Amino acid sequence: MKLVTAIIKPFKMDDAREALSAVGMQGMTVTEVKGFGRQKGHTELYRGAEYVVDFLPKSKLEIAVDDEQVEAVIEAITKATSTGKIGDGKIFVQDLVEAVRIRTGESGAEAL
Repeated sequence: MKLVTAIIKPFKMDDAREALSAVGMQGMTVTEVKGFGRQKGHTELYRGAEYVVDFLPKSKLEIAVDDEQVEAVIEAITKATSTGKIGDGKIFVQDLVEAVRIRTGESGAEAL
């Protein structure tokens, strides 16, 4: 099992959800986060005063998947969220040691 974590632009979340549903993903966790990568934030003008926005709003998507589904999930997220511009985001894949469904006690891939 793997835990796929994607940090994407917030306005691309619906596209990512639809793409993941199309490849059979039934559940995911979404968190609103802030951060920056290579773009290092940007400056904005408010009432004539310029100020720096260091941390940009992003959406963090976490999906627990079987090993066989990892490539399909990565491809779905990449195609759905890519704009070709800086700040599109990143995808991280980590080993997932155990998963347990609290309601039934199922564990491993059955719990997903």
